[in-house]
Amino acid sequence: MKSGTRQGFQDLGQTAPLASQEVSDRKQLNPAALPTVTSNPGGVELTVRKARVRVITENRLLYEALARMTARCPDFEMLAADFQEPLRMETLAEDPPDILLLPSRGNLEEDVSVIRKIRNSIPSVHIVLFGGVGAEIGFLQYVRAGIRGYLPLGASAKNVIEALKAVHSGSAFCPGSLCSLLFRYFEREATTLPSAAMRQRLGLTRREQQLLPLIAEGLTNKQIADRFSLCEQTVKNHLYRMKHKVGADDRLGIVQTCHTQGFLL
Repeated sequence: MKSGTRQGFQDLGQTAPLASQEVSDRKQLNPAALPTVTSNPGGVELTVRKARVRVITENRLLYEALARMTARCPDFEMLAADFQEPLRMETLAEDPPDILLLPSRGNLEEDVSVIRKIRNSIPSVHIVLFGGVGAEIGFLQYVRAGIRGYLPLGASAKNVIEALKAVHSGSAFCPGSLCSLLFRYFEREATTLPSAAMRQRLGLTRREQQLLPLIAEGLTNKQIADRFSLCEQTVKNHLYRMKHKVGADDRLGIVQTCHTQGFLL
């Protein structure tokens, strides 16, 4: 992790790292792991499952700071971290969290690649990226890759909790300046949105239009088939027809033609 990322999380909540014994005790009996109990107006107690949060990091200081913050919030449970292993999709899929807090690796392409791998392997996981690179252009690529929340370097503990709550409730979260960026982006690109005339001219079916973003992301036929609960041969048939409709020789040609026609932003 880059030094800027480490410093950003050192500032979270202005708290000192947890002692190693305290971390050990928390793994054995973590109050945040207990269910939240509330009472409705009729006096009947209802058990509400906490949102399970996992952080992918090899930095123990970062994990301890986040564990301290989430322990104070009754809505979340911070899952234990393994600091010895890099990210393994199969391990993550065995016990998927509700929210994945993903620190930037300091490289835009690597960040986007990891986000897409997680989204393709575990579509139900909501990703909150911390400390991404690339400023405005990078942010737009992160959104396209599939994040639901974005926290800049230097985010406060309050911002972290707000982001987790927003994402868990089905909303999205980012700084106000980046929110306005999204509005400006769509305003600027409005003229490139595909019209009904374009759709009719290319003759793409609704299903074929749904496949376009996945083809552009570089998913394999099998991954696309799994996403839509189709057999792999059906996907191959769709690609064959799409190539003939748009006049392309391969998958890349499909993407390039559809991007020119406004189907892909």
